[in-house]
Amino acid sequence: MSDFGFLNTHRTWEDWCGMLLGALIVASPWFPIQDQPAILGDQMVILNAVAIGLVVFGLSQLEYVALQRWQEVTTILVGLWLIASPYVFGYSSEGFLRLYHTSLGAVVVLLGVLQLWQDWDLNDQDMLRHGQ
Repeated sequence: MSDFGFLNTHRTWEDWCGMLLGALIVASPWFPIQDQPAILGDQMVILNAVAIGLVVFGLSQLEYVALQRWQEVTTILVGLWLIASPYVFGYSSEGFLRLYHTSLGAVVVLLGVLQLWQDWDLNDQDMLRHGQ
């Protein structure tokens, strides 16, 4: 019988996954399968993707060093913003970039929810011991 005990503890690989997701979000406007001229002409779309990617990357680094609940809540909110971005900035008809941002945003939200669930009952001292 399998046991899902490994999901009950916040592990450092989750923080590394968050950093990888941040890097993928930063690079997403330049992924090769999309219509490059249409996307590269809209600087707000690129700026939004780079800013969100850097925030996700930075939050994951902070979680790796000093874990706090506000980082996980912020990660969830940033992931939700990435999901909403194609509709807010009007590139929801761009196909692949919308798919990339929706998918990456959903993974960021799921990762943030998992981490928040894992750390919900921890006190401040236990959270500070994360990664040691």
